Amino acid sequence: MATSNMPAVNPRNHPAARTKMQPSQRRRTSLGLAGKYAVAIATSLIAIFPILYILSASLNPNGSLAGSAGLFSQLSLENYLDLFDDPAQPFGAWFVNTLIIGLMTAAGTVLLGGLAAYSFSRMRFSGRRFGLITILLVQMFPQLLAVIAIFLLMKGIGDIFPALGLNTHAGLIVVYLGGALGVNTYLMYGFFNTVPASIDEAAKLDGAGHARIFFTIILRLSAPVLAVVALLSFIATVNEFVIASVLLTDPSKKTLAVGLYQFIAQETSANWPVFAAGAVIAALPVVLLFFALQKYIVGGLTAGAVK
Repeated sequence: MATSNMPAVNPRNHPAARTKMQPSQRRRTSLGLAGKYAVAIATSLIAIFPILYILSASLNPNGSLAGSAGLFSQLSLENYLDLFDDPAQPFGAWFVNTLIIGLMTAAGTVLLGGLAAYSFSRMRFSGRRFGLITILLVQMFPQLLAVIAIFLLMKGIGDIFPALGLNTHAGLIVVYLGGALGVNTYLMYGFFNTVPASIDEAAKLDGAGHARIFFTIILRLSAPVLAVVALLSFIATVNEFVIASVLLTDPSKKTLAVGLYQFIAQETSANWPVFAAGAVIAALPVVLLFFALQKYIVGGLTAGAVK
């Protein structure tokens, strides 16, 4: 008697059985999708409403937030024009200062953090593990706790090197670089470990040194993490207030975060619509930088897993 080699058919996989299960499956799928869409819509509304309110307040010519209850009930560019009318509050200079400090801090953070991360990732030396742990422990204490020490240190440095002392952009950038070096070094260190060491070995066989490997190979393969570090560093610099307010005293050298506070510092003369207009303009560089680096952040992260 011949034996059939055909596999047994599972009753659940029979077309008739699948047809009977389709209505219940469709209901569960529809309910699941409806729940996901509801959560996504609610989250989007919560995130978008503050942005719409700030935009509405910046376009409100009444000079107070009381008339901004109705979104976009009145539209005027008067508040944006008032930002550049007062010589005592040079908004244009604050904007340029913020761009310079933010971009230089982001570039310095990527370079110094990348060099430190490459050393920890590719080189073996005594104290390597202790150094990594120390970086994490130091980051547990916010830079805000060291404001007094930073002020005294910068004052002493200014007596010797005035270009790096108080009320200088270079001194503020140096302080920002020191505060951002630890966490970004550890972040890039983890990404550098995903780059195969065989690439380094092949480059060394061709006569390449550590400097050439780092600048021509590692940095190009690590574009995603470099974009993330640059973006986070720029955002942190633009939003930082305490240290900038302590180190910068000249009105023309202040940053946007410190300068905009003057519009609402006095309760009797607080001008919230002008402050909202300044906040909208201050957010533009961050948004533009995000869109410029988006292809590295989104597309590069998926490609980085196979490099």
